[in-house]
Amino acid sequence: MARKPQENPQLDMTPMIDVVFELIIFFVVTIKQEDIFSKLNCNRPAPATGQATEKDDITVNIEIGRRYDGSPQGVILYNKREVKRTELDAALREIAKVKKTTPIIVKCAEDSPHKALVDVLDICYHNELFSVSVFTL
Repeated sequence: MARKPQENPQLDMTPMIDVVFELIIFFVVTIKQEDIFSKLNCNRPAPATGQATEKDDITVNIEIGRRYDGSPQGVILYNKREVKRTELDAALREIAKVKKTTPIIVKCAEDSPHKALVDVLDICYHNELFSVSVFTL
């Protein structure tokens, strides 16, 4: 007996889907991972042209002090002497006039109040001195 031709032939998609999934699994397993960190675009500092001296850096120390009522207060030391915030602002303004890329190193005592650090950072920002490093003693 001869087969009757079907009016709507159907194609079974199950084997095709199985093959596609096997190919996807094969490519995922065999793909070589790129080192993403080697492709990151980052700005590195330019090498120094001359010998760096300690006079190139400006150091501001913040230590703990006591007010007359016994409460802790941040004491700002600039050039190893206690200065008020207005004096520090004037000194950093003069430095900013000469060179705005002068590194500023802020060394904080472990128990110093945060307000003193924020004040120093505000003064640096106000004078457009953005090369600031903060350390804890």
